[in-house]
Amino acid sequence: MLEELRIQNFAIIESLTLNFAADFNVITGETGAGKSIILDAMMLLLGGRADPGAVRAGAERALVEGTFVVPPAVQDRLLPILSDNELLAEDPGLIFLSREVRSNGRSTARVNGVTVRLEVLAEVGDLLVDIHGQSEHLSLLRPREHIYLLDRYANLEEPREALSGLVGRLRGLRDEIKSLLRDEAELARRADMLAFQIEEIRAVNPNPEEEETLREERVRLVNSEKLAELSGKAYDLLLGGEPDTAAATDLLQQAAAALGRLAAIDPTLAEQAELAAGLSAQVEDLGVTMRHYRDRVEFSPTRIDELEERLEAINRLKRKYGGTIPAALDFLARAEAELNNLQHSEERLAQLRDEETNLLRSIGELAGRLSEARRKAAEKLAKAIERELGDLRMAGGRFEVGIAHEEDPQNGAYVGKQRLAFDSTGIDRVEFLLSANPGEPLRPLAKVASGGETARIMLALKGVLGRVDHTPTLIFDEIDQGIGGRIGAVVGEKLWGLADSHQVLVVTHLAQLAGFADTHFRVSKAEVNGRTVTRTEVLDDKARVEELAEMLGAQTDSARQSAHDILMLARRIKDGDGVTR
Repeated sequence: MLEELRIQNFAIIESLTLNFAADFNVITGETGAGKSIILDAMMLLLGGRADPGAVRAGAERALVEGTFVVPPAVQDRLLPILSDNELLAEDPGLIFLSREVRSNGRSTARVNGVTVRLEVLAEVGDLLVDIHGQSEHLSLLRPREHIYLLDRYANLEEPREALSGLVGRLRGLRDEIKSLLRDEAELARRADMLAFQIEEIRAVNPNPEEEETLREERVRLVNSEKLAELSGKAYDLLLGGEPDTAAATDLLQQAAAALGRLAAIDPTLAEQAELAAGLSAQVEDLGVTMRHYRDRVEFSPTRIDELEERLEAINRLKRKYGGTIPAALDFLARAEAELNNLQHSEERLAQLRDEETNLLRSIGELAGRLSEARRKAAEKLAKAIERELGDLRMAGGRFEVGIAHEEDPQNGAYVGKQRLAFDSTGIDRVEFLLSANPGEPLRPLAKVASGGETARIMLALKGVLGRVDHTPTLIFDEIDQGIGGRIGAVVGEKLWGLADSHQVLVVTHLAQLAGFADTHFRVSKAEVNGRTVTRTEVLDDKARVEELAEMLGAQTDSARQSAHDILMLARRIKDGDGVTR
């Protein structure tokens, strides 16, 4: 649930902190006081569009922060998102979101204090809060959304995802089939190109380990004269000697002999005598090594040319096929596989056709079971919605979930003896149908629902679907659009009922609805130092009577009595001592 919302320098809000209760929260106040601004800030926090014009005049940035308490069921769904983006916190039961918008248009999103992409913030926000405003009511009028509402009610999202996976595999398979059915001349040109590239790489036969070895050998050959000169000089100094200078080994042997005689007189020098003898032997070995190296040094222009040609061939492959030898070899493997498929396209095509048929049967079998489950759930959903509509003073209305199929003899899934069109959701075309008044035929929801009816249908759906909806916080804006005081108490009771399983936040102008609040916030505006600021307060029972009286349109004793009666009626209903219908 949303535990705390903090807003700074957003529109006319200078600084505001709201601590919400876990049950039914209502926000009321005069028009223009800032109720909608609070919801705008909430939508920004959840990943909405950042408008630099929302930054309070004179401020550099607007900041919205929210602290959420996350129930275990939602923690399980959040864990993959937080883990993939390295956003895990010490306490999995708490999550912190923030959104900053600067006056220059730049914005920053954070989850648990870590800067994230806006898509990540929105993905997290979708699991925490469900906002229903007038635009959300309109989602009911989009038939493509209806199948997802039905599946959520019937708990069919998992089998639908499994079906979607099969459909994804089929699309990939059909793409391969299409590629094999392209123009034969194009395929022949492609095969020739692949054969040329394969032969070019094979002719060089590159080894990932050889390039460095070749470069080292080339350096030695190019510098062979210098190598011979230096190794010869080292040998002369160590063993061969110069006309006027003794060899290093001769001098070391003389030193070792002198140290040997010293050690015979003074045994404490025995270790130094052994060291001198060892050094003499090592220098002699080093001299022999330098002589052998000098004798092996050779200058071969032919070998240099061979190395240059080999290195150029390797570089040419690298330039054409990925920049490295491993990349060229990987290209070779892929080219060989593609060429093999092209050369055996008929066999591969037959194999793919068999796989396609098997997948279509698997899709049809799963889609058929899913469709049957939807039909059973649709009947239950329709009855539940009609009961809710009855409570909402639409007792004469009828609701039905229309489920239709479309035949597709060429490409459809095999469902029984039929081949039916399908997509990633299955074979069903789902649409909600309504008859708002007795005697009227069922028609698509978009064609029969008025604004008030849409709000009530949405509330009825939410009341039914709320039992299987794991979103912790539900926010309703303009839920009272088109609804009068006559059924305001009924709507209030329904929203209060949702608070059994959700935290509910409602912005309303309807006193009868607000009377059911467990926590009632009043939003007001005032002038401070020549600037308009928004303030909020939590109302006690006495203040609620005054607020409801204002919402009823007067501050008279009779209005206060009506407000008091609204609160008492709501209290009796919540205590189980009264009914609204």
